[in-house]
Amino acid sequence: MTELDPTGEEGAAPAPKKPNTDVAIVGLAGRFPGARNIDEFWENLQGGVESIVPLSEEHLLAAGVSRAQLADPDYVRACPLLADVDKFDAGFFGFSPRDASVTDPAHRFFLEVVYEALEHSGNTGLPEEGTVAVFAGSGASYYYMDNVRTNPALMRSMGEFLVRHTGNDMNFLATRASYEFDFRGPSVNVQTACSSALVSLHMACKSLFDRECDMAIIGGATIQQPHNVGYQYSEGEIVSPDGHCRAFDARSAGTVFGSGAGALVLKRLDDALDHGDTIHAVVRGSAINNDGAVKVGFLAPGVEGQVGVVVDALKMAGLSAEDISFVEAHGTGTRVGDPIELTALQQAYETFTNKKRFCGVGSVKSNIGHLGEAAAAASLIKMVLSLKHRELPATLGYESPNEQFDMQDSPFYVNAELRRW
Repeated sequence: MTELDPTGEEGAAPAPKKPNTDVAIVGLAGRFPGARNIDEFWENLQGGVESIVPLSEEHLLAAGVSRAQLADPDYVRACPLLADVDKFDAGFFGFSPRDASVTDPAHRFFLEVVYEALEHSGNTGLPEEGTVAVFAGSGASYYYMDNVRTNPALMRSMGEFLVRHTGNDMNFLATRASYEFDFRGPSVNVQTACSSALVSLHMACKSLFDRECDMAIIGGATIQQPHNVGYQYSEGEIVSPDGHCRAFDARSAGTVFGSGAGALVLKRLDDALDHGDTIHAVVRGSAINNDGAVKVGFLAPGVEGQVGVVVDALKMAGLSAEDISFVEAHGTGTRVGDPIELTALQQAYETFTNKKRFCGVGSVKSNIGHLGEAAAAASLIKMVLSLKHRELPATLGYESPNEQFDMQDSPFYVNAELRRW
């Protein structure tokens, strides 16, 4: 027998099916400023809570800030406070109290959120078949530099090499998790600064469909040291002069750095459906590139590279710009960075459509600050929770658009209030 094609012509072969490269997010967990877990994180987002909080003089003095520094008018008394940085369930992970005390809190937090994400996914045990990969990033260990290395007796008794590498070196974040959980798939430390968790996502998706693994953990962690004090403002730097991050706003003047950790569990969508997993979101496509030298300086963002990666991701997903109703942007709240990012998004969207003001844009940094290597994990978790609850949280501190970008003549509007999605 022969099949009929849609035109009715006998013997024509059916059109080849596009392979399903969709990836399911089946679990997630996080610790963010003002939130010990993702439920508290969502409550804060939904309630429009700014977790960058003012710090009292008493608090700052107790934290070790000098009176001379407090008297400096450029010292900003604000911080995205993260709870329980000094706490860790050492016994649960097989750490001795001493080993735990010399391990960077970012590494400790990452182990905890990985377990919580697995628990959230219902996959706390190893898969019956297949392997688990880890792709994650963290920053330099200021905990080691400021608290451990400065204790010569401790360093001699435990060995500098072991202390530096097993519990503090950023190159061992992913591999430590693989060891603790007996994961035997790829274990890759992704060091791309604030994009680390999204690059981890891209790499994990490829690894899943190359059959290198059957489940993947992605994420990032960073703990500022000290984590509970203000910071010094300097004209021309990227930090905010007043302790607020006003993404896309005319008053944008800088960002505020903070601490946090996030992890997500991924599976091939077909496998997640077959196994009856709870699917919180689906990754339809991703892309990665680099600006090269097409920008004003090494540290500056560039338009051309961002345009290319957005267009490539949409094409990979088989989507048009008009299919997208919201973009969670990097949105650092800097005078130069925000307009460049919005310009790149506009140029990318205009390769698909001339439609205006149909797509919301926002930034979780207005709520919790810039979490460095954990920043993209926080943004991704915000969007997964937004899909789950069908609500878009407000981008805080937005009143009028940054004058360096014509918002009215663009595909975008800033989502400045909680709305149904």
